[in-house]
Amino acid sequence: MAASELYTKYARVWIPDPEEVWKSAELLKDYKPGDKVLQLRLEEGKDLEYCLDPKTKELPPLRNPDILVGENDLTALSYLHEPAVLHNLKVRFIDSKLIYTYCGIVLVAINPYEQLPIYGEDIINAYSGQNMGDMDPHIFAVAEEAYKQMARDERNQSIIVSGESGAGKTVSAKYAMRYFATVSGSASEANVEEKVLASNPIMESIGNAKTTRNDNSSRFGKYIEIGFDKRYRIIGANMRTYLLEKSRVVFQAEEERNYHIFYQLCASAALPEFKTLRLGNANYFHYTKQGGSPVIDGVDDAKEMVNTRQACTLLGISDSYQMGIFRILAGILHLGNVEFASRDSDSCTIPPKHEPLTIFCDLMGVEYEEMAHWLCHRKLATATETYIKPISKLHAINARDALAKHIYANLFNWIVDHVNKALHATVKQHSFIGVLDIYGFETFEINSFEQFCINYANEKLQQQFNMHVFKLEQEEYMKEQIPWTLIDFYDNQPCINLIEAKMGVLDLLDEECKMPKGSDDTWAQKLYNTHLNKCALFEKPRLSNKAFIIKHFADKVEYQCEGFLEKNKDTVYEEQIKVLKSSKFKLLPELFQDEEKVLSPTSATPSGRVPLSRTAVKPAKARPGQASKEHKKTVGHQFRNSLHLLMETLNATTPHYVRCIKPNDFKFPFTFDEKRAVQQLRACGVLETIRISAAGFPSRWTYQEFFSRYRVLMKQRDVLSDRKQTCKNVLEKLILDKDKYQFGKTKIFFRAGQVAYLEKIRADKLRAACIRIQKTIRGWLMRKKYVRMRKAAITIQRYVRGYQARCYAKFLRRTRAAITIQKFQRMYVIRKRYQCMRAATIALQALLRGYMARNKYQMMLREHKSIIIQKHVRGWLARVRYHRTLKAIVYLQCCYRRMMAKRELKKLKIEARSVERYKKLHIGLENKIMQLQRKIDEQNKEYKSLLEKLTSLEITYSTETEKLRSDVERLRMSEEEAKNATNRVLSLQEEIAKLRKELHQTQSEKKTIEEWADKYKHETEQLVSELKEQNTLLKTEKDELNRRIHDQAREITETMEKKLVEETKQLELDLNDERLRYQNLLNEFSRLEERYDDLKDEMNLMVNVPKPGHKRTDSTHSSNESEYTFSSEITEAEDLPVRMEQEPSEKKAPLDMSLFLKLQKRVTELEQEKQSLQDELDRKEEQALRAKAKEEERPPIRGAELEYESLKRQELESENKKLKNELNELQKALTETRSPEVTAPGAPAYRVLLDQLTSVSEELEVRKEEVLILRSQLVSQKEAIQPKNTMTDSTILLEDVQKMKDKGEIAQAYIGLKETNRLLESQLQSQKKSHENELESLRGEIQSLKEENNRQQQLLAQNLQLPPEARIEASLQHEITRLTNENLDLMEQLEKQDKTVRKLKKQLKVFAKKIGELEVGQMENISPGQIIDEPIRPVNIPRKEKDFQGMLEYKKEDEQKLVKNLILELKPRGVAVNLIPGLPAYILFMCVRHADYLNDDQKVRSLLTSTINGIKKVLKKRGDDFETVSFWLSNTCRFLHCLKQYSGEEGFMKHNTPRQNEHCLTNFDLAEYRQVLSDLAIQIYQQLVRVLENILQPMIVSGMLEHETIQGVSGVKPTGLRKRTSSIADEGTYTLDSIIRQLNSFHSVMCQHGMDPELIKQVVKQMFYIIGAVTLNNLLLRKDMCSWSKGMQIRYNVSQLEEWLRDKNLMNSGAKETLEPLIQAAQLLQVKKKTDEDAEAICSMCNALTTAQIVKVLNLYTPVNEFEERVLVSFIRTIQMRLRDRKDSPQLLMDAKHIFPVTFPFNPSSLALETIQIPASLGLGFISRV
Repeated sequence: MAASELYTKYARVWIPDPEEVWKSAELLKDYKPGDKVLQLRLEEGKDLEYCLDPKTKELPPLRNPDILVGENDLTALSYLHEPAVLHNLKVRFIDSKLIYTYCGIVLVAINPYEQLPIYGEDIINAYSGQNMGDMDPHIFAVAEEAYKQMARDERNQSIIVSGESGAGKTVSAKYAMRYFATVSGSASEANVEEKVLASNPIMESIGNAKTTRNDNSSRFGKYIEIGFDKRYRIIGANMRTYLLEKSRVVFQAEEERNYHIFYQLCASAALPEFKTLRLGNANYFHYTKQGGSPVIDGVDDAKEMVNTRQACTLLGISDSYQMGIFRILAGILHLGNVEFASRDSDSCTIPPKHEPLTIFCDLMGVEYEEMAHWLCHRKLATATETYIKPISKLHAINARDALAKHIYANLFNWIVDHVNKALHATVKQHSFIGVLDIYGFETFEINSFEQFCINYANEKLQQQFNMHVFKLEQEEYMKEQIPWTLIDFYDNQPCINLIEAKMGVLDLLDEECKMPKGSDDTWAQKLYNTHLNKCALFEKPRLSNKAFIIKHFADKVEYQCEGFLEKNKDTVYEEQIKVLKSSKFKLLPELFQDEEKVLSPTSATPSGRVPLSRTAVKPAKARPGQASKEHKKTVGHQFRNSLHLLMETLNATTPHYVRCIKPNDFKFPFTFDEKRAVQQLRACGVLETIRISAAGFPSRWTYQEFFSRYRVLMKQRDVLSDRKQTCKNVLEKLILDKDKYQFGKTKIFFRAGQVAYLEKIRADKLRAACIRIQKTIRGWLMRKKYVRMRKAAITIQRYVRGYQARCYAKFLRRTRAAITIQKFQRMYVIRKRYQCMRAATIALQALLRGYMARNKYQMMLREHKSIIIQKHVRGWLARVRYHRTLKAIVYLQCCYRRMMAKRELKKLKIEARSVERYKKLHIGLENKIMQLQRKIDEQNKEYKSLLEKLTSLEITYSTETEKLRSDVERLRMSEEEAKNATNRVLSLQEEIAKLRKELHQTQSEKKTIEEWADKYKHETEQLVSELKEQNTLLKTEKDELNRRIHDQAREITETMEKKLVEETKQLELDLNDERLRYQNLLNEFSRLEERYDDLKDEMNLMVNVPKPGHKRTDSTHSSNESEYTFSSEITEAEDLPVRMEQEPSEKKAPLDMSLFLKLQKRVTELEQEKQSLQDELDRKEEQALRAKAKEEERPPIRGAELEYESLKRQELESENKKLKNELNELQKALTETRSPEVTAPGAPAYRVLLDQLTSVSEELEVRKEEVLILRSQLVSQKEAIQPKNTMTDSTILLEDVQKMKDKGEIAQAYIGLKETNRLLESQLQSQKKSHENELESLRGEIQSLKEENNRQQQLLAQNLQLPPEARIEASLQHEITRLTNENLDLMEQLEKQDKTVRKLKKQLKVFAKKIGELEVGQMENISPGQIIDEPIRPVNIPRKEKDFQGMLEYKKEDEQKLVKNLILELKPRGVAVNLIPGLPAYILFMCVRHADYLNDDQKVRSLLTSTINGIKKVLKKRGDDFETVSFWLSNTCRFLHCLKQYSGEEGFMKHNTPRQNEHCLTNFDLAEYRQVLSDLAIQIYQQLVRVLENILQPMIVSGMLEHETIQGVSGVKPTGLRKRTSSIADEGTYTLDSIIRQLNSFHSVMCQHGMDPELIKQVVKQMFYIIGAVTLNNLLLRKDMCSWSKGMQIRYNVSQLEEWLRDKNLMNSGAKETLEPLIQAAQLLQVKKKTDEDAEAICSMCNALTTAQIVKVLNLYTPVNEFEERVLVSFIRTIQMRLRDRKDSPQLLMDAKHIFPVTFPFNPSSLALETIQIPASLGLGFISRV
């Protein structure tokens, strides 16, 4: 592919950078061949011109697509080069917090400098059994791969862990060993895996130290071989050590420490056992204070010392040896404090009684003078003599330090030897896995002999690594049949030859060490002369003659020659060693005893350890002509030999590589220094692996993966049925250069960059498709939007116009209304004004008129008064004048009239004297008389009327007078009263005057009071207003307080409710935890029990060696030894027959002796009666047989006699019934006449016994009725047959008579008839005798019943005379004995009746058969008319069904057969399909009921114990079969429910029928056995869960995660993982349908077995929890599964599972809630992850996930397609900040092994026990229903 196709505009490249090593940039324009400059733009936006190298014209490396960034395997990157590797590691480490990454066969581990929750046992379980490519990179995945390859290939394995100091090598090796220890376990009970792990703290304490780069740096290399047996369980281990840094014992650089053990000793100096060591603070000792940093942050040396001692104890190093080790170490510390004083330049001395030396000598057990002498002197030997020479102070100090180093090195080797002895395998080792924890390539400013050896070792390891990688590549190509082309890779054999070959660096060093006057300078000159300018890998520094440069595979290293010879010789004076060997302290000489043995280059110590740093001791005198052979091996020589041995071991194993990277030098957590990382990547061979991969075909795809990923690039016509041919056709079109890819058998191989090119084409195609889809969708959306907007606009217009019209109408209505309002308002105003004016006018008028009227009135009043006055005055004046005038007139009139009368009188007198005058007068008088007469009449009438009126008036008057008189009287009285009143009025007036005065005073006072009141009122009003204000304030405050109180009360109630809910939840959790703890203990107990049984079997196999004549016992036969101690009444081996005979009777429950003796006597009587009855029965059977034989010989007898006999029998039966009724009446009288004191305590038991008696008697009645009915039917049958026979006989005889002509024939017939008559008479006599016998027996029975009745009455009389307590006891005892006797009698009678019924049934069948034969014979001789006239009716026997009691009887010796047939050999499938669910449980319970009915304690306990043991054996034998476990779980629960339902306890009897209540247990309380059965059910449930888990486990990951349920949603990401040799062969792909089918299978089996619905719900909940937990755990450990499309697949799968729950009506089982973490994880993969609102939504949504899980999912989230976006680190930080207050478990994975505590809710059965039929298929014929 041309560069111009790849280096186009917007293509991203990597350019070198001095700070960041590599920087990312983007091309601003296309590259054209010949361009010398690239126009780039950096990520920060800066434009840059990048000049190409004019010589090479090499373009900058291309950057991988973002879709590939963060891959699990570096070789999966399309562009394989240094910047891509560095960037991928950085992204994984910084952004995703992933410290492990694959690089082909190498695991790159970056030290996070932080504790991560990824090493727990749950993670180990998650990786166990998984293929290496299936899970995210991890040290556990490498360990698992090694373990599986060891088991599969039968080849030893090695894990090579290398890296710089502080990179985490030791921790990685430790975790690998922990993985092996956890996964494999040990083959014995010696806890070998614990010992292997315990070796770590010991070796760390004596071999690790703090350096500037690492707080726990291993200062030696080690190779641990972990041995396994044939079953691949750990049996032992062996450790080899390499190149201990002894110089650290005597010298530490700044900020460094000596080995940890010294500081642990100093920290524990105060312990009593360490007092003798005379230790102190670490700053006191010279060997521990030089670094100036005696304390490590976060490390407690005293605690570490405790761990070290515990590890030593675990490895078998006794306390005495431990104290010996500590003495030697303390001695080394004190030796370092020994000081020398110079006497002159060539000699020195030690001060006398020098305390440090004294302590050293005391601890070491050597002489002070000798040690002091030889520390300041040395012995020189020449050819002729030996002399002692003093040494200078400097030499003495060096000698002291050399001795300290030598002692420590030998102690180190001794400890390693003892650790190896402790880890040594006791059995033969089958295979091993080696873990090599060795130093990585090192280069410092000053590099010396240690760095040289380390880099030499790394050269050898790198060579081995290159060869292995090359070999794997070759195998892969050959396997896929790819044309093999030699890949050029760096061969470091020349560098190795430079170091180890003849005349190499090491050879010259050893030669120089042998020279008497050899020095570092002469050795350097020899190096220059030998290799300079001759070897390209050897160089000389320009400015130094005491150094040399070697070009290693990783880098050039300059070594300083100074100190090489001394370190290679490692000299210590022999005299000092001899002093130590002569020590009285026995451990010290042991350290030096191996020095006398000469080791060959390939030999090893007995423990298998290769000593790598043996010290050469200078001899005092050498023999002439012979060099000292004891110490001729130099350090370099030993190291080379041990390295060769290591290489041989590694080459004989399959290696696995772990390269540890140190991300920064400051130990900052998750901080990545690119420079340091690149140095280490170059040094550890990772980049070399990348280079080798890139040189060939690094990207490898299976055809299916390629098709799935790049199906989008194919057209429909390109897709063929053959996937391989389809891929070939497409690739030929896409990539024209055929050298860029190769087709293998199963994979397509691509050159570097081709996958990126294909990804680019795919992304372009998808982008174009996305653009088209977006265009179409956007157009559709815009059209939809336009239509929606147009519709909305029209709607808005319609509504606006309507609104406007409504507004206009409203305006018109308002205008009209306003006018109307105005009209009425104006009218109202004018009217009001008018009314006001009118009212004012009227008021004025009224006032004016009133005023005028009042004036007028006053004037009129004055006038009136003046008129009155005038009237009275004028009247008085007029009266006065009138009276005076009247008097004058009257006087005048009188005077005048008198004068006139006088004149008249004179005239009259004159006239009277004349007649005419009289006449005239008479005429007038008559008229007048007439008138007067009329007047008189009228007056008379008036008079009468007046008289009447008068009378009436008189009457009224009289009444009025009376009234007036009374009024007068009253007036008089009132007058008197008035007088009195006037007097009183006067007094009152006086009082009124006084009161007026007082009133005036009070008025004045009132005014003052009113004034004061007004003032007070004003003040009061002010006060009231103030009080009102205060009141309002108080009211507001009160309301506020009330509101607050209400709020607080509401909050308190809410908090209390919450607390209550939380406490309830907590109590439920505690209950579940307690239940879970108890069930886990049961699980552990069952496991230990199985282990105990296995061990017992193994011991039996070991003890009982099979002999030739050995007979194998039946597997189903076993003793009934109980595995539980139920109560004190049961011994451990109660059911063994021998022990059962030896059981003392005292252990049984105490019985009443009198009752016991009576029962015993009764038993003997019953046995005698039984014997007599047996004899009688035999006699009766013989008689019956004889009668039967005779009946077969003769014709049937006459029916009259049979009828007579049956009538007799009926009379006897009626008498029997009468007696029975009398007995019942007596019993009733007994219950009624008993006093309350007697009946109260014993009433329930007494009534139960009576009920049993009545039920038995009723049963007897039923049997007898059946017998009578059968007998009557037989009689009627015989009578029906007899006439027919007689008729036929008579007809036959007549015919014969007619036919017989000869008299002789008639005589013979007569004789025959006589004989038959005699025979019939004899039969009749025998029948009579039998009837008489029966009659006598019935009379005897009646007599016995009468006697029993009399005896009962006597007992009742005796009981009534006793006191109440004794009466109760006696009555109970008598009743128990009586009822026991009656029960036994009735049982015998029942047995007899059953036998007689069976016999009669058989006879009936025989008779029916004979009748049929006779009828057939008669039908031949009878005409059809006779057949019609005499129809033969079938025999109908009205049989009353047997009333069963729901019990099953079996014999004691049949118990084993019962257990065998019902439990051990029962096949669940047949029982579940054909019979009722829980049938074995019902049968067992019915057997228990019968044993309880018999009151047989031994039988009950034996049966229950045998049942429990039998179930356990079945589950042990077929415990991996789901049907078996489910079947026995269901039956165990049903058995448990039956024991509860029929226990007699009220709580369990609520749902029982009366008949079921009659079936309750009466004699035994089996509550203890209920608990045992409950525990057994829990164990079976846990076993069922384990079986479920084992079946579901292989399906879950494939079905829930890997399989694409929705095809095409999640395209395969271009992982390109190297498909390593799979540890597990493909077993077919499981899908979600497989899981659902399996769930259906489980559910149907459980339903068929009749498992309780609640228990099924719990099982389903557990299944769903396992599915959710395993799926989520794999999701959290697989980066390739954390994508948006996978979240969609998971949610779809979960919805299918929920649909299954709905179909099975199990939504309320709690199963859905167990999937909540998985659902939320899937939602988390799909939701938007950008803004703070998204973070808030995620935090509220993911409440079932822990913070660690949420962050892990976000870190692992990987886009599968380019249009998906990565989660920003800042967003993850935001999530962490929001969730920091959440209190949840720090554990990352869910506990997939967790089993919810199971409960067994009581579920009573409605099935009646008496209706249960036992099928013959069970083989339980020996059991009879009762």
